[in-house]
Formats: sequence, C-alpha cells, structure tokens
Amino acid sequence: MPSVVFLNRFFFPDHAATAQIVAELAFDLAAEGRRVVVIASRQRYDAPQERLPAVERVGGVEVHRVSTSRFGRANLAGRSLDYLTFYLSAAWRLARLVRRGDIVVVKTDPPLLSLVVGPIAALRGARRIDWLQDLFPEVAGALGIGAGRLGKAGQRLLARLRDRSLRRAAAVVAIGDRMAARVAAAGVPQGRIHVLPNWADGRLIRPIDRDANPLRAAWGLGEAFVVGYSGNLGRAHDYRTLLDAIGRIERAVSDGPPILFLFIGGGAQYEAFRRAVAAEGLGSVRFEPYQPRERLAESLSAADLHLVSLRPALEGLIVPSKFYGIAAAGRPTLFIGAADGEVARLLAAHRCGATAPEGDGAALAATVLDLARHPDRAAAMGARARAVFEREWDRPVALARWRALLDDIAPP
Repeated sequence: MPSVVFLNRFFFPDHAATAQIVAELAFDLAAEGRRVVVIASRQRYDAPQERLPAVERVGGVEVHRVSTSRFGRANLAGRSLDYLTFYLSAAWRLARLVRRGDIVVVKTDPPLLSLVVGPIAALRGARRIDWLQDLFPEVAGALGIGAGRLGKAGQRLLARLRDRSLRRAAAVVAIGDRMAARVAAAGVPQGRIHVLPNWADGRLIRPIDRDANPLRAAWGLGEAFVVGYSGNLGRAHDYRTLLDAIGRIERAVSDGPPILFLFIGGGAQYEAFRRAVAAEGLGSVRFEPYQPRERLAESLSAADLHLVSLRPALEGLIVPSKFYGIAAAGRPTLFIGAADGEVARLLAAHRCGATAPEGDGAALAATVLDLARHPDRAAAMGARARAVFEREWDRPVALARWRALLDDIAPP
C-alpha cells in the first residue's frame, strides 16, 4: 500500500481550518493502517513565533515540520516571505521523503503550492492529488488585490501555470460543484475531477437543546432567539448588509422574545465590525472568542440560526466550510450571498435554511424576524440539516470517499 503524503502549511494542533481538516483525514487514514506523512511548517496560525516540534508522531501520523520565516499575517510582504520559505523547505523535505508509488496530496495553503512540489513528486515517481480549498489567483483578483495592469498580467500568468499544473495531476479534488466547473474550464479532464465536499465530525458536533446547553446558560442568553456567526470574518465576507439588518431588527422588535446576535471568532474584518457595531450603537450584538474544539457542540448549538456569508464574486473559488459544522449542530443557515451559490443551492435543495442577497439588509432582517417569530420553522430546518449532514457531510462519509479515491489512483 503506498504512503500518503500531505502538504499543508498548518497541521494539528493548530486550529486553522485547513489544519483541522487535513488532521482529521490523516488520522483516520492512519487508523486504517496506512502510512501517512504530513509536511507542514513549525508555525501556528495565530502565533507565528511559536515553534512546534520539527519531527513527531501524532495519532499514527509522521509529522515533519520545516523551518520558515515567521512574520505571520500582519503584512503582505512578511506573509509572502513566509510562503516563499515554506515552498523551498517543503519541496526539499518532500524530495527526501517521498518514494515511487506514493500519493502526494497537495493543499492550497500556501497558494500555488503544487507548482513547486508537483515536479518533485513527478520526478520521484509519485502520484499527485491537488486538493483545492480555493482557487488562486482568482481569489486575489476578486478581492481587488493586484488590481493594476501589472498585477492583472501577473495573475493571468499564474493562472496559466496553475492550470497546466492541474492538468498534470493524477486527480483534482474540488470542494463544490461550481469549483469543479471552473477546474473543468481550465482543461482538466472530467474523469480526473472529483467533487469531495468538506465535512464536520458528527461525534464531536451534535445538536444540544437550548435548555441543556451549559454555554448558553453561562453566556446568559436566556429566552432570546440567537442568531450566530461562528469562525472567521474575513475579506471574503460581507458585514455591511448585516449591520443594516441588525439596525432594522432593533427598530422593529418591540414585543416578544428578544433577538440577539452572537459573534464567536475573529478574522481580518472582526475588529472593524466591532467598531462599526459600537459606532452605530447597536445593543443586540455580543462578541465571544474562539471556543476550544471540545466545546464546539455547545457553541454552535447556542444559536437558533447561523449566518454564513460569501461575496458573490467568490462563488466557485471558495466554499464556506463553517456550513458543515452548523448542519452537524442541527441548526439552520441563513446565507448572505448569491442565490445560485454553492451554499444557497444546498439550502434550497435540502430545505435547511434560507438566502438573502448581499446588500439587501431589508430582506435579511425580514428573514430573521420571520424565523424568530416562528421558531418551530427554524427548528424543523435544523433537523433537516442534521439529517442530510449524517448522509452527506459526516466525517466517516468523507473518509469513505477519500479512501475510494486513493485506492482508485494507487498504482497497480
């Protein structure tokens, strides 16, 4: 049986989204008796100066952490240097570790990693899977990064190089149908494109009734209808629509249980959102820090309804993975974004949430008010979310899909 070698900048015990999902898959594969190797950096996502062990064995997985610069996410130049040094160190370590017949699974943190390590995998006789969590440089363009003539020319060049690399992979994993369509448009044969959604751990994250939730009690949420936002609030997410909706809801609610907005997490726009909430004098918004992994069931179940946001320009480039944890907790999702987006399609198909257009605070407020006034309707959506989660997005389901893919491309 060939070894499976994962490359991603972060790995357990880091809480970055890519670190968690790689760790869960790596641990499950190792538990089945496969030799699993991970090449990551020694950094922590939110603590770049911290140095994790260079080599260790965790959960049956061989972890090799390479040295890089440690500027972190504070500025673009420092982050770029962190990327560059990881490219070089990871490529060198892969050349020393990988063997003929191995399967190399390359993530997209840092961006375009397969351009650097793909040739090494090919020279060593390994088969490569590109596991796309996003599509760069299109994400940068959609966020307005490198908007000048030179920047756009550079993005076009990088996209051509990326497409050529994708066409040379043994398999390309897209995490949504719209992303898969973009990969196909890049010239990757349909037979090599696999749509494998991200997932959550249904044993760790389970529905907890509001009256039995110790975190809800500790936070004093009482009988409020709680609208939650959990995780990263970054540049890909819209909060202006949300601010407008919260103001409208506060002006509209005069009787009945109060509506409270609960934000748990952080991100590039988190502090800007906090300042905007304070500046507008909105009193129905609470902020809490990231919760430890073992309390995810409690924190996600603390809300009666969850918000997920994605700018329409990023559809097909990113799929918000927080949706799967919300479904695991048996809660409905209110998506702010494109009506034909990946999450919006899932919500409509499985009747486990609703969608409001970006920029339409009135529509968002109306949906929240309707569900707050009909909590049984929200609860029914949440029950359907958990049911489809168990069929489609639970961790064992994901493992089975990945096992089938690895077996399919393994050398005879």
